[in-house]
Amino acid sequence: MRTIWISLAASALLSACAGSPADEQAGASVEDRKPGAVANQGAQTKPVPGGQVARVDLTQGKPPAGYSILKDPKSILSKRSVYFDLDSFTIKDEFKPLVEAHAKYLRENATAKVLIQGNTDERGSREYNLALGQKRADAMKKMLILLGAKEDQVESVSLGEEKPKALGSTEEAYSENRRDDILYGGEY
Repeated sequence: MRTIWISLAASALLSACAGSPADEQAGASVEDRKPGAVANQGAQTKPVPGGQVARVDLTQGKPPAGYSILKDPKSILSKRSVYFDLDSFTIKDEFKPLVEAHAKYLRENATAKVLIQGNTDERGSREYNLALGQKRADAMKKMLILLGAKEDQVESVSLGEEKPKALGSTEEAYSENRRDDILYGGEY
């Protein structure tokens, strides 16, 4: 009994799908391509005169070969020094966007590594300056990690007063030497 119902349903379905030849759409017309023939349907085309076709530069938007955002002077990432007040290892508010940009770069480039070099001016004992330089480098490292860099991407070291940026015993020279320098892998 069940097979009868299935057979009846199938034949009803097939007869509903079948249409008469009149129900079918007319086929597409054939275009006459003989010379001098006039097209009666479709778009009319005209040849484009030479020189009016725009050229497309497929390299547009891509950086040139050898480009590095880390060295582009227009990029905040090309700035690599954070300066400190006398006897301080607190990162100033004015340098936080710079540290945030480097942290973002490290987050997005998991294989990138940085070395933070803590520096001091020449005032104070050698031991004091080495300790202060390490605190400055560690403060930067901590901030980078808190902003998403991985701990194994960041190394901190103190150079104390051994790598001055400016020579002299003026406040201007001292302020240039109280800094952290950020070096990326391959730069140290």
